[in-house]
Amino acid sequence: MATTAYTERQYGGVTVLVGAELGAYPYANSVLVRGTAETLLIDPSLSLVGTAPAADVVLVSHAHEDHVAGLADHDVPVRVHEEDLATLRSREVMVDGYGLPPEAAERTHAMLRDRFHVRDRTDAAGFEDGTVFDLGGRTVTVVHLPGHTPGHSGFLIEPDGFLFVADIDLTSFGPYYGDVGSSLTDFEASMRRCREIGVRWYGTAHQKGVIEGAGKFSGRLDAFVGVVEKRDAALLAFLDEPRTVEEIAEHRLVYRPHVEGPHVEPVERRTAVQHLDRLLGTGRVTEVEQGRFRAT
Repeated sequence: MATTAYTERQYGGVTVLVGAELGAYPYANSVLVRGTAETLLIDPSLSLVGTAPAADVVLVSHAHEDHVAGLADHDVPVRVHEEDLATLRSREVMVDGYGLPPEAAERTHAMLRDRFHVRDRTDAAGFEDGTVFDLGGRTVTVVHLPGHTPGHSGFLIEPDGFLFVADIDLTSFGPYYGDVGSSLTDFEASMRRCREIGVRWYGTAHQKGVIEGAGKFSGRLDAFVGVVEKRDAALLAFLDEPRTVEEIAEHRLVYRPHVEGPHVEPVERRTAVQHLDRLLGTGRVTEVEQGRFRAT
């Protein structure tokens, strides 16, 4: 029998395939759902490459490399939210979505191809919020949770009472909304939507795994939401004197000082702009002159 790089954990009729290093990037947690008629796999990760379980259909929560690295092993229908469909169909579109400098984009193309086995999945089809996959005695319903990406989605599995929330992952890093198509506003609305769905289990795509109970999930979600609030507070403190977006990006709201790479500046810039827009809208920041901002 082949040795797998994932560990199976059972939650009712739902099998979570916990990736290497508890699903920390570059790995992720996948979900296998078996019905009487069909078997469905969610987010085939890097840990599944070469040993992926058989499935009749694959669902992708969103088109990021760590959630599709095992996709090449599956010659079955593949579905993703229509807002992420172009990204799943084209590695070039995926790279463009990261908004990297040209030289870094070329390296990222090679990394996605060689390390994550990302290929153009031109056969992929879209789904929308509320789409139901009936597997026979078990259903999987799409819950659109945009923000991280435009098409980022969770999946409600019944009758087990299992909600897979993907990259609303409750890690201490906090919400990530730094891609070209990301939205802080949408991410916050998605977190509120998750809180309103009462189930037994909440599955995340990365280190936090599965949380049992709506109360415990809500507490973890509070801490996750709190990271956004801390970024607001850090920005307001830094704007004790007029600053430009460039200065805010250099100061950093997202990454710690030791983190380096071509992605850092673009992500910090896009994150800063979104927080500035929010704080300008609530009157907590003012533009004192063109391109220079200060806390009120």
